[in-house]
Amino acid sequence: MSLAALAPGSLDAARARAVRDSWRALWSSRALVLIVGAGTVAVSGFGPARKAFGAAGLTHGRGWLGDLLTAPVARWDSAWFLELARHGYQPGLGAASAPRDAYFPLYPLGIRVVSALGGGQVLAGALLSLGAFALALYGIHRLTTLELGAGGHGSQSARLAVLVMALSPMAFFFSAVYSESLYLALSVGVFWAARNGRWGWVGVLGALASATRNTGLVLLLAAAVIYLYGPRADRAPDRAAAGGPSLRPRYRVRRDALWLAAMPLGAIAFELYLKLAGGSQLGSLHAETTWGRHFTGPLVGLWDALRAAFDGARQLLLPQGHRVYFAAAEGSATINAEHNLLMLAILAAAVPATVGVLRRLPLAYGVYVIGAIVLPLSDPVRSEPLQSLPRFMVVLFPLGIWLAAWLAERPRAQRPVLLLSASLLAIVLAQFATWHWVA
Repeated sequence: MSLAALAPGSLDAARARAVRDSWRALWSSRALVLIVGAGTVAVSGFGPARKAFGAAGLTHGRGWLGDLLTAPVARWDSAWFLELARHGYQPGLGAASAPRDAYFPLYPLGIRVVSALGGGQVLAGALLSLGAFALALYGIHRLTTLELGAGGHGSQSARLAVLVMALSPMAFFFSAVYSESLYLALSVGVFWAARNGRWGWVGVLGALASATRNTGLVLLLAAAVIYLYGPRADRAPDRAAAGGPSLRPRYRVRRDALWLAAMPLGAIAFELYLKLAGGSQLGSLHAETTWGRHFTGPLVGLWDALRAAFDGARQLLLPQGHRVYFAAAEGSATINAEHNLLMLAILAAAVPATVGVLRRLPLAYGVYVIGAIVLPLSDPVRSEPLQSLPRFMVVLFPLGIWLAAWLAERPRAQRPVLLLSASLLAIVLAQFATWHWVA
């Protein structure tokens, strides 16, 4: 940003625009989520898996109206977060508690704190998610303005960035009892603090992010790239930029780099707790096996995904009685085949978007996106290697910033793209609200 943009009047105007645009994106998208989610359940019922997975008193049991309002926010993994908020991890129970160890502690701890004020845990989780999402949208708007400029396409990109994030097909998770919105807010905060050279805040927010989900560790790599290569607002580079690509850092390491070492402390503290409380060492990693995940090595899951998609295509195109062409999972082989094809298509769409991030934004943004995508590709699910990939990717805000910048340069594409995205959001949300697995 130019020095003129840092003047108090300019900053006040930028903050006001960020608040206005973020609020519009927040209320309009959440109104859509509430209307579609509750409306679908009112018309079609609660769905097939309610009794099988919705623990009584956790995701339902609040009367007819209460259950309708709960439909868009408390499904599937919400039950685990609510269980953790109520009873904790209890690692001393051994294998019986192993599945919950895959869920990191900050979000359920937040639910417990908010619910202490009254209103119940589902309401507390929804409020926590909404508050974090509001902060995240504001931060995304400010980051987009910082990277792309305060005028012209930059201002338009910032407005579109919050809409793209709020109306993306998986954006209903941002107001659900899931940790996505909290992690998104913390990751945006890490980038904002790093870009402004506030390394103490980088360490604190990074530690909180790594206590929210395991991809928080990737933020350390992104923060280190900003520290060494910039751009940074706290001081001028120690070395001039090279004429071409260079691995030589532009900033020398000083004592403030020690704050980066604090970023993984949230994850480390969680693992120590599980071990000292009677669980296994690296309990969160071992817990992933109870959910069908297995570590294959960097990017090996990509081959598994290609093979599963190919077998899924054969399953759909060449049905032969009860034959299943890939590793069977619970439920319909046809649905599993469709999921594998859809997940591969989403991964393929992420490739040009990631290239766009690398071209339009500072290097750290691309490094973060690549690292966050490599993680699930290295730890796939056997029957559906890319399971939950859309949910993992919805928090990757650099992809949203890139799409917003692309749309800002193509005004005619803005409305169709946003309408298509909102329509997909409604379709996927209707499935989620009626207990159909979507991510």
